[in-house]
Amino acid sequence: MLVYENAPDVKKLLADIVKKLNLSHIDINRIFCVRSYRSKSRSVARIYGFPRIWQFALNMKPFYILEVNSEKYDKLIEEDKIKVLIHELLHIPRNFSGGLRDHGKLVNSRIVNRLYKKYIKAGFSNA
Repeated sequence: MLVYENAPDVKKLLADIVKKLNLSHIDINRIFCVRSYRSKSRSVARIYGFPRIWQFALNMKPFYILEVNSEKYDKLIEEDKIKVLIHELLHIPRNFSGGLRDHGKLVNSRIVNRLYKKYIKAGFSNA
């Protein structure tokens, strides 16, 4: 059975990444981080948006849920964890609308690697 729990360690690292990369369009207070256990997914992490129709119906602002797959994410070295989180952040559009960007021109490994180097230059801290 799939199990979820809050992931404050992921949230802390995510906040550090957002700050050091100056991703000012991202409201870290509206990103929920969860860790899943026993997931059958092949992905290390996923990000979920909050569609406009739900925002309207529930009278809520946009937010995101970032899920890390414990069996895969927790085994990674710190560098790879950071790159995974940068990748997931790239899916968030500049207008922080609750929607998601597809893989391609704005979400790819070249951009992840460039931002990772910028993050390291800004001063790595084991969040």
